[in-house]
Amino acid sequence: MYPILIFLLLFLNWIALSGKFDAFHLILGIISCGVVTWLSQDLLYLDRRKKAGERLREAWGFLKYIPWITWEVIKANMHVFKLAMTRAGYEEMAPRVVTFKTYLKTDFAKFVFANSITLTPGTITMLIRGDVFHVHTMSQFLEDDLLEGAIERKVAEVFEPEMLQNK
Repeated sequence: MYPILIFLLLFLNWIALSGKFDAFHLILGIISCGVVTWLSQDLLYLDRRKKAGERLREAWGFLKYIPWITWEVIKANMHVFKLAMTRAGYEEMAPRVVTFKTYLKTDFAKFVFANSITLTPGTITMLIRGDVFHVHTMSQFLEDDLLEGAIERKVAEVFEPEMLQNK
């Protein structure tokens, strides 16, 4: 049932955003939405044991997460701008690969965490093996900010609050 709901939501978005209602575009939308639904089934709805209330809490938490990560992206943009445009920033620039272990357990939480890191300017998630992340950073400041764990805590608050209680 859940895959059908995801397919319908994707297809409604397709129709709304494409603005084309001829047979070619509708069939293309059906094929595209079907492929995306099929490819994402193990990530999006493997664990459907959570109750509707828990899903709503996750959705609300994620909506609160968006402004927070947006502010983090803005701060990182200002730092990367400083690195690129000032002599002091140029001297501070020291690219490196940082390896650390996450306490997040679900694939979806790791997925959101990795994408949040990559969205933040100056950092790129290069590889995830189990619980170990390999991230490229442009400076010591960005590395320290990453290892402080604020993004990981925010993702855990939304998707794995029980992990914060056990930590």
